[in-house]
Amino acid sequence: MPSKPPNEYWTTGQLSKQTGLTVRTLRYYDQIGPLKPSQYGQSSQRMYTGQDLIKLQKIQTLKYIGFTLDDIRQIVGESHIQEQDLRGSLSMQREILLQRTADLQFVLKAINEAVAKLTDAGEEEVDWLALAELIHAVHTEKDWVEQYHTANRLQTRIGLYEQCGVNKQGWHRWFFEHLGGGSDMRILEVGRGDGTLWSRNADRIPDSWKITLTDLSPGMLEEARRTIRIATGRIQFITADVQSIPFHDEEFDIVIANHMLYHVPDIRKAVSEIHRVMKPQARFFASTMSKSHLKEMDLLAQAFDPEIRVLDPVMERFELDHGQELLSAVFPEVRAVRYEDLLIINEVQPPLSYMTSTPMNARKILVGAKREKFTAFLQKKLELEGNIRITMDSGFFLARK
Repeated sequence: MPSKPPNEYWTTGQLSKQTGLTVRTLRYYDQIGPLKPSQYGQSSQRMYTGQDLIKLQKIQTLKYIGFTLDDIRQIVGESHIQEQDLRGSLSMQREILLQRTADLQFVLKAINEAVAKLTDAGEEEVDWLALAELIHAVHTEKDWVEQYHTANRLQTRIGLYEQCGVNKQGWHRWFFEHLGGGSDMRILEVGRGDGTLWSRNADRIPDSWKITLTDLSPGMLEEARRTIRIATGRIQFITADVQSIPFHDEEFDIVIANHMLYHVPDIRKAVSEIHRVMKPQARFFASTMSKSHLKEMDLLAQAFDPEIRVLDPVMERFELDHGQELLSAVFPEVRAVRYEDLLIINEVQPPLSYMTSTPMNARKILVGAKREKFTAFLQKKLELEGNIRITMDSGFFLARK
């Protein structure tokens, strides 16, 4: 589509011609909510901007993936989360596509195996248990709307740290330095997310290191492969559960669990498995946060409405305050190392986006008129105090076998 200056608009007819969507479809999107034009001209003529085009592209991709219009209306309704960021929007769409592709490939593989068995044995020798498992795999398809929201909200939270953090070294560069620079190291990272630790330190990874990244999600592993952009021969990607690590005893020099143990159903079992695959004298890095981490976010929201909750209590399952006791039950030597940082916020949008990105009730309460009142509340606080200071208290436990 030809570029337009920010102060110009596309009419419904112009947008229809450039995108291939019918005028009727665009009018319907306006009627039911996914895409309302930024402005109405003379005689109620619909007028669309470049930001509307970003939203339209998202709508069409989500339709292609298989989301219903109700699902899409819910997703694009969270306009405060990366809505104006084309790169962020496309990144989230790519992540969901990768995860869905991985799940489809899993089901296709199961069907191919079932066909092969029937070809070899005939229908009179059907493996009914395998067939039941195949039905289960298809039936338990993920909630893709929630997957989209989760990825989008995570990106919002990471953006807050990078935009407002005082320590410009950054968590991933700081954390990597503590791994040391030994040669011929075998390293395992469990539940490794999108591989940011390795992509942001690609220039410092020794050639002799052999790195294995595991995650429960095949889609997330594929995203990590794309993010890291290191020769595939240097890093191995394996779908695995940290509660049942598919490696022999004493294989690794370093094991990393980066901000993930509090999500594991059985943390003690996971720690035991990690200990099992570590060589004698190997090191385990388990990062997390303390109770003080971002505490002002809750206090700020509750000063406006005592019922609002921002911080997810799931992190209380493995915190810097008490995680050492849990690890000491398995490891003879454990110490905590803290990352020094502070958030200094000078704008309303970063804390507001963060608060409405967590799984807690802030994103349900802060909508409509109440959201507007809370925005004014934050703006007044900034005018009076100059900035908002938020405690950052994260770090890792270093355990040695």
